[in-house]
Amino acid sequence: VYMEYKQFFSQRIYELRKRRGLSQKELGDAVGLSHKSISTIESGLSSTSIEKLILLADFLGVSTDYLLGRREEP
Repeated sequence: VYMEYKQFFSQRIYELRKRRGLSQKELGDAVGLSHKSISTIESGLSSTSIEKLILLADFLGVSTDYLLGRREEP
């Protein structure tokens, strides 16, 4: 189950960032992460803290459930 959430999370972060025309650095700066952290999240090599998950969801205008693949609609 954890791997499913991780896959949804990395893919959705990538898609939402691209849709908004943001670089990894711009997204990282907005939520207090480095561009390298965003890169490893998008590649599925790492995840992030609950606090950063919430910041990412808020900044990208979606729910945490959507980012984790628990909901199909943002």
